[in-house]
Amino acid sequence: MLIQGQVGAPAGSNQPGATPAIRQGQLGDVIVTELHDRFYEQTYRGNTFRTGTTAIIAGASTHGTATGGSATLATATTGTPMLGIWNPVTSGVNAVLTQAQFSAFYNTVTTPTPFGALVWYVGTGNSAISTGLAPFNSKTLTQAGSQTKGFAGATALTGLTNPLTALEVADFQSGGAIQLGTIANTSVAPGLTSVQNFDGQLIIPPGGVLALYNTAATTSFSFAGRLLWEEVPV
Repeated sequence: MLIQGQVGAPAGSNQPGATPAIRQGQLGDVIVTELHDRFYEQTYRGNTFRTGTTAIIAGASTHGTATGGSATLATATTGTPMLGIWNPVTSGVNAVLTQAQFSAFYNTVTTPTPFGALVWYVGTGNSAISTGLAPFNSKTLTQAGSQTKGFAGATALTGLTNPLTALEVADFQSGGAIQLGTIANTSVAPGLTSVQNFDGQLIIPPGGVLALYNTAATTSFSFAGRLLWEEVPV
């Protein structure tokens, strides 16, 4: 396909109702200028949603995989993802993951137990989950409009019919966690606060589950975090 444009800034292009020629470079490349931030367009259209913790949540054994890396159906139905999303089979949308943020803090302990790796778990074909949070719409700031359910540390995947399996290690900084309160250790472990930008690399289809767990099932830490995604008609 051949696109014919104009090299240089088109005249009168800043006038309302103007239809200037497409701006091109000297090698036939199309010149574009970023108008808003990268998430603005879909947020303005009302298609982006978010869920997350509203306080620091104490780590519990239900946030970890007791077997150290292989969630079973039994542990998944009672486990409470630190962060997660369920896309019902009848939703009619794909949940396109955009971004995740996670922070961890050591509790007041003498000898904290590391929480291991942070791992994303996934499952498919789930139609009977009866729990979950109503996500916020990023445009309206209301808990309305989403076809999915969110999980943020305190809600179990009750009704899960197909087991979760490990997908990959979360792309958060490795290391310890920020000190929370007073501990008897002589040094404080490095902080863990990071963002994983998916930018559409991961899609949770209808019936799909995405859940974040740690592999040590320790209670020595607390955490906070959030998820951002776009809902696109299938």
